[in-house]
Amino acid sequence: MNSLVRRSVQQLNRWRTYCVKHNAPEAASPGRNAGKPIYEEFIGRHQRQAQCSIVVQVSSEKSYAELYNYCSYFGSILGAHHYCVRQDETLHYILLEYATPGEAAAAIGAGVTNGELSGVPVRSPFLWFRAAGGGRRSPKLVPNPAPALLSLDGTQLVDQGQLLGLLRGAADIEEQVLQLYEHTRLNELGIRMRFLAALQVQQAIAGMFPAAQAQPFGSSVNGFGRMGCDLDLILRFDNDMGAKSPVEAAVPSRLVYHTKENLSNGRSQTQRHMECFGDMLHLFLPGVCHVRRILQARVPIIKYHHEHLDLEVDLSMSNLTGFYMSELLYMFGEMDPRVRPLTFTIRRWAQTCGLTNPSPGRWISNFSLTCLVMFFLQHLRQPILPTIGALAKAAESGDSRVTEDGINCTFTRNVDRLGFRSRNQSSLSELLLQFFEFYSQFDFHNRAISLNEGKPLSKPDHSAMYIVNPLEQLLNVSKNVSLEECERLRIEVRNAAWVLESEVENASVPEADGQELSWGLLNLFKHPEKAVIRPNMFFKPRMVEVSDLFEQKEAGATSSSTAPNQPAITYKSASVRQQVQSIKAATRSELKQLRGSGSSVPTNSPKNRRSSR
Repeated sequence: MNSLVRRSVQQLNRWRTYCVKHNAPEAASPGRNAGKPIYEEFIGRHQRQAQCSIVVQVSSEKSYAELYNYCSYFGSILGAHHYCVRQDETLHYILLEYATPGEAAAAIGAGVTNGELSGVPVRSPFLWFRAAGGGRRSPKLVPNPAPALLSLDGTQLVDQGQLLGLLRGAADIEEQVLQLYEHTRLNELGIRMRFLAALQVQQAIAGMFPAAQAQPFGSSVNGFGRMGCDLDLILRFDNDMGAKSPVEAAVPSRLVYHTKENLSNGRSQTQRHMECFGDMLHLFLPGVCHVRRILQARVPIIKYHHEHLDLEVDLSMSNLTGFYMSELLYMFGEMDPRVRPLTFTIRRWAQTCGLTNPSPGRWISNFSLTCLVMFFLQHLRQPILPTIGALAKAAESGDSRVTEDGINCTFTRNVDRLGFRSRNQSSLSELLLQFFEFYSQFDFHNRAISLNEGKPLSKPDHSAMYIVNPLEQLLNVSKNVSLEECERLRIEVRNAAWVLESEVENASVPEADGQELSWGLLNLFKHPEKAVIRPNMFFKPRMVEVSDLFEQKEAGATSSSTAPNQPAITYKSASVRQQVQSIKAATRSELKQLRGSGSSVPTNSPKNRRSSR
């Protein structure tokens, strides 16, 4: 046990070293983040990268050298990434990043339309590289050696067998958690591609709405996204994101734009805008296909697929709370390097147990699971995360955010101002076990989970599970979860606690020769039907089958009440037999009384006529 704890501490130190190399907050100097909105820096940096980038379809990765040599004519290329889209055939793409947006614009401006197609020509950062000799005369180029690709097939999901092999070969559970996180999280290329999809939407309407913004939010930007996750976009026709505007000019302009007044209510107007915008996406934007309009939802959205990025996109116009919730989760993930790996592991466990499902329904969602992890980290004896209420109290005037629906999303964007420092030194394996133990004992029936308070509250209604929405506190994040799924969650966390506790306390025992070793997280990530423990406290067998009471009796009644070949009824216990016999006797007595009263009533009486009807 002591050796395992020492190895866990060593893995935690290695993880912190990894975070230092990747500019995690721990590596920052004390004054680095003072007064700076880190999330906004992250968003701004990737938006600038998207403005400096183009995506070019090529015949294969072998075309990279020629493409690099050709595109270098328009500017200095900082880096290149290769990825594939696998449809009926494998399509190859290369993302090029220029030094400035102007150089990328020059490359896009040099493009020509495809005369073989009858579609409307649209200028966009998505191009294809045709063979030399077609179209306009190519510029004379000096051969230039191309640097190595920063990634080759950079969006390919890790193979399940390869991932299991990595987990099987890890030194301990701590390293398994880190390996799982590192090989399944959304990588840099995936983030760049999502910001390019947002930029395409933004540029499509920039002529009429020059201040329009298409902002990614959700798992694509909050640091909790996995490879292949969908992109959530919010489109705003102006730059109003709910923040207080900076100090206006001393002399306001006397020139005011004419504006077309909306006579309908805000929701119906948003639906009409989205219906019109959905048509534009479907008809004109390259790569956009399978456009679906879901306008009657609580938050109307447009869903579509981007075939050049192999990406599912959900676009909304009125979900500012989702945007600021992404910022909040990003901050939580940056506060401690254990938060994201722990969350990824728990999500993976829930997926393998069948607790989560890609389709919406009565089961718990990944967002609700993330809230459970954040609450657990707040509720520890030595908390790892602060409460949202503490973040709100530390906010200054520049942190004020209020949506158009009047929802207050104000909290401090500068964590240093909060003065929160966690003294918790638990390893990831210890935190994982504590998570399962915590929720195996949590009273979901009577208590609600509040990240704002960091403690359980009295449940305000009869929902099976109640997680207070951190920003819209009158809503329940887990309102969709059924009682059955809530009980399944309690059973599965109890199972996981039992399995993981034995893994931590006892060394893994190799299996028989010829079988692969299964230990640690691999024993947690079992298929539902292979679960080790299934408590039957919620699945008690019936004391006696109903068919045994009535079907055989009625079948025998037509011939004889004591048929010799009729099998005897077997009861679980003597008390059950006595209860059944008393019920039969009472039923026979009531039937006799009903027959007697029925024969005494005249046939033409009103009572009999009513009963016969």
